[in-house]
Amino acid sequence: MSSGLRGQRVVVGLYLIIVAFTGVAGYMTATVVDNINPPRFLFLIEFPPTPLGLAAFGALTIGLVLGILLVAVTVVSEYADDSSPGPDEPTDPAVDDAESDGSESNDSDTTAGSDDPASKTE
Repeated sequence: MSSGLRGQRVVVGLYLIIVAFTGVAGYMTATVVDNINPPRFLFLIEFPPTPLGLAAFGALTIGLVLGILLVAVTVVSEYADDSSPGPDEPTDPAVDDAESDGSESNDSDTTAGSDDPASKTE
């Protein structure tokens, strides 16, 4: 569980860094470019074309889009169980037995019953 918590902290940290970077990029864009049309958040809320307005617009837009994607990935990862086969996938008892024993079956090591002339002794 502790490794999952560390992974979640990394993802949230990257998310915050990306949102902050987008806000800084919006601020810098408004300071460099003149005559910017006012952007609309979700095509509804108009932000002023000032450095703070574009910083807020960029941070909110990326924060919302990435936030929705991260929540979707989190929900899917909680409910998706890939340890058991689906209804369309056949199960192979020989593979299940080998996995439960921890032993691996390797057919290339067995020489009994092979037709390879190098393996036969006369």
